[in-house]
Amino acid sequence: MLLDPEKHFANVAAREMAPRTLEQRQRDVYDSHRHRIFSVSCYMTGSEIEAEDLLTGTFVRAFGRAEEPDREMIDQSLLEELREQMVLQDDACDLPLTPAEALPPGRNILRTDLEEAIRCLPSTERLVFLLMDVEGYPAPRIAGLLAISTSEVLRTAVAARIRLRAKLATLSQSDQQAA
Repeated sequence: MLLDPEKHFANVAAREMAPRTLEQRQRDVYDSHRHRIFSVSCYMTGSEIEAEDLLTGTFVRAFGRAEEPDREMIDQSLLEELREQMVLQDDACDLPLTPAEALPPGRNILRTDLEEAIRCLPSTERLVFLLMDVEGYPAPRIAGLLAISTSEVLRTAVAARIRLRAKLATLSQSDQQAA
């Protein structure tokens, strides 16, 4: 008999019960957080190459703090990397902070339009929008990461949403004029 099922399942069970090495546990930590860190980094920088640099720096920093960093340590490391790589403050923005006209009914928003609008946000608004509306972080957690008040996080999120709507309405109007 080529394959003894009982022996095979016994080997699999023994491997699963064997203690995992530190390297395997660290790989699990990396794998469970890398997509989130990369996507936030990519939206913050607008460049996959810079996002890769931020991803690497974030995990080097996090693993330098602990052998198995938790989500909070990884997020804090990302914020520190972002602060070193780019200015996290209210930088110049060509989008108004006034409510925009509503998008025409039935108009679908293209992903590329949304990505362009997100890139136009000031960096702090962009980060708060990404953490709150894309990644689903609660406002108090974002406030802790950014060392600002929860009410400031909520104000920043509202400002980001207003600017996004304004930019998307502008893109919608330019699409209609082009057609």
